[in-house]
Amino acid sequence: MDFEFDGIIWHWKGPAPFYFVTVPAEQSRDLKVISGIVTYGWGMIPVHVRIGKTKWQTSLFPKDGSYIVPIKDKIRKAEKLEEGDAVTIRLEVRL
Repeated sequence: MDFEFDGIIWHWKGPAPFYFVTVPAEQSRDLKVISGIVTYGWGMIPVHVRIGKTKWQTSLFPKDGSYIVPIKDKIRKAEKLEEGDAVTIRLEVRL
């Protein structure tokens, strides 16, 4: 199952600071439908992600009824992205 959406990079300043993009409501609903067969615990969903020319594997985190995509520093640096930038994200969920 593949998804593509646009989102804004935001920074969480918790004990382990990280950058994220929130999956829009429509795609989050679709992900919830399949979450029971793909999650490995705590609602985490393993995915392949692409932003620009950079591809990597990660897991979506459930948050406030949606999912969020973690964006590692090495990904942001490779694509020259900062907090507040708009990005197009391509997700591949393997069923």
